[in-house]
Amino acid sequence: MKTKNLNILFTCIGRRVSLLNSFRKAAAQLKINAHIFGADTTELSSALQLCDKGFLVKPTTHAGYIKQLLSIVKANRIKLLIPTVDLDLKLLAKNKPKFAAMGCCVLVSSPEVVDICQDKRKTYRFLIRNGFDTPDTMSVRAALSKFKIQNSKFKWPCFLKPWDGYASRGNAVVNNRKELSFFAGRIPNCIVQEFVEGVEHTCDVYVDFEMKVRCVVPRKRIEVRSGEVSKGQIIKHPRIMSEAARLVEKLGAGPGVVTLQLFLTKDNKIKFIEVNPRFGGGAPLSIKAGANFPKWILKESLGKKTNIRFDGFKDRLIMLRYDSEVWL
Repeated sequence: MKTKNLNILFTCIGRRVSLLNSFRKAAAQLKINAHIFGADTTELSSALQLCDKGFLVKPTTHAGYIKQLLSIVKANRIKLLIPTVDLDLKLLAKNKPKFAAMGCCVLVSSPEVVDICQDKRKTYRFLIRNGFDTPDTMSVRAALSKFKIQNSKFKWPCFLKPWDGYASRGNAVVNNRKELSFFAGRIPNCIVQEFVEGVEHTCDVYVDFEMKVRCVVPRKRIEVRSGEVSKGQIIKHPRIMSEAARLVEKLGAGPGVVTLQLFLTKDNKIKFIEVNPRFGGGAPLSIKAGANFPKWILKESLGKKTNIRFDGFKDRLIMLRYDSEVWL
């Protein structure tokens, strides 16, 4: 059988060594001759050093960023482009047709979906409008007004975050009006949310190239470091899986992996808090458990059908992450 060739580009590749290696392993399983390229703003990126070839590019905020990526795609015959963080999702979504014209498939949702996901005010409105449970969310001014009202349903503590934030940057828990006023003045684009007690879960949702949800893997977040899970466990929870699939289908996110965050409360309510239309940092746990996203993506990139079981992954598997080194 003739070996297939496939050139893949990861943008903002940073520390995504596990993800890179999982694609290499999947390519070997499928007997694909995959060349993995990475792009980042600095040579001091661990994953960039482990690519077959790395490219230094301008920051995602630079006017020439997309032009650089298009040049890389054209020169290296890239067939699959995979974003790894939030920073360039909007740009890639808006420019997806330009990459498609070069024969490159970009694993990114539509601009409208990315906009809903990256503006937490719009995420909240989408969830409420479509019947999904989620913490009450409001502006700082609205929250201060509510706390003036006796017997208000909105209680202390409450949770503050930027409506356009990511990786838990700028998040804070406040316990009174004084703290709310203080932190709200220091958190850019601040919104206020109901504080939810429960067990936090992340769901990795695989959406195939025909925009159908094929698999949902819930992961309990045991420990988090800098917004990314450092200890996690697979929890095969049918209701979480069903609700997560319904949410992604309603949103129209995909193709590729979409990451949801939610709380499972003591009274068994599922409260969704965030949607990220990209690979999550903890995706290696789902992949190791048997939800082989890289293999499915590579097969679909080559026009092959994928045989995927919605719940075809190992339950209760635990991941304990640690730091490793790349020597230059």
